[in-house]
Amino acid sequence: MPKIVLKTLINAKKEIVFDLSRSIDLHKISTEHTDEEAIAGVTSGLIGLNEWITWRARHFGINQNLTTKITEFEYPNFFSDEMVKGIFKSFKHEHHFENHKNGTLMIDYFDYQSPLGFLGKIADNLFLKKYMTDLLAKRNTTIKQFAESDKWKQITTFKTTKA
Repeated sequence: MPKIVLKTLINAKKEIVFDLSRSIDLHKISTEHTDEEAIAGVTSGLIGLNEWITWRARHFGINQNLTTKITEFEYPNFFSDEMVKGIFKSFKHEHHFENHKNGTLMIDYFDYQSPLGFLGKIADNLFLKKYMTDLLAKRNTTIKQFAESDKWKQITTFKTTKA
């Protein structure tokens, strides 16, 4: 089961980075290249505990739907989303946020299991793990760009709510 770990240092308050990370609207911006679209569940704004979303996107030339649910949530330190339905056999994405001397250290742990057994493992080694790492890194770059400028105000009004 492949595991991707990404660490991103962001010069912004932890609460801002946390909210941008759970923003449906910012996710849409960061995945424009895959034509990602929120088609069911929470389709805009901030997603919270026990809420779900279905995305439609184009990956590897194939339209795919993916439904995820927020299964754990501790504002503003951590949340986790897990696949409910989609092409993967399973996946869990943990989002951790730590105070850092110059802002926030955002740490992603993305564990997934490819479909198709042995063929899926070959795909992981050949291209899928790199593709998923690049997709997450692009998303993190977008979060960083918005958090370190006033652009975050276009996406979310800074909230201190728990969900």
